Amino acid sequence: MKYSPHEYQKYATEYIETHPVAAVLLSMGLGKTSITLTALNDLLFDGFEIHKAIVIAPLRVARDTWPAEIEKWDHLGSLIYSVVVGTEAERLAALRRQADIYIINRENVAWLVENHRWDFDALVIDELSSFKSSKAQRFRALKKVRPLCGRVIGLTGTPAPQGPGGLPR
Repeated sequence: MKYSPHEYQKYATEYIETHPVAAVLLSMGLGKTSITLTALNDLLFDGFEIHKAIVIAPLRVARDTWPAEIEKWDHLGSLIYSVVVGTEAERLAALRRQADIYIINRENVAWLVENHRWDFDALVIDELSSFKSSKAQRFRALKKVRPLCGRVIGLTGTPAPQGPGGLPR
């Protein structure tokens, strides 16, 4: 399908491309994934500014949404991706595949940091609000490798708590 971005999507893509640390705060359905994939594609193949990206997302989103978005848009046809979910053997096999973008679920972040040489120069955290607790294992694991990432992109539709205890109203 031909990608015809809205003006706000063009703006967000350009922002990601020109800022090494960026956040995209948009409601669900407004194209955070396609915006980010477009920027990664440009950074990989036009600017040669990155070589290997890791996307961390909730399991269903990692397994289904990111691959579907890559397959959906014509302009992303050059992107090679590998989904790093499943058993440990399946995850290791996925990491051995040659790819531009690796997609993993957030529950396996600590495992990834402990069991794989961190060679990703771009980090995308989908649903950034799930990394808000500095006491969480995934937060602490990612903190170890964050200095190795020249680019960090955070995505969320819920940037701030809306009610008591951080729960949406």
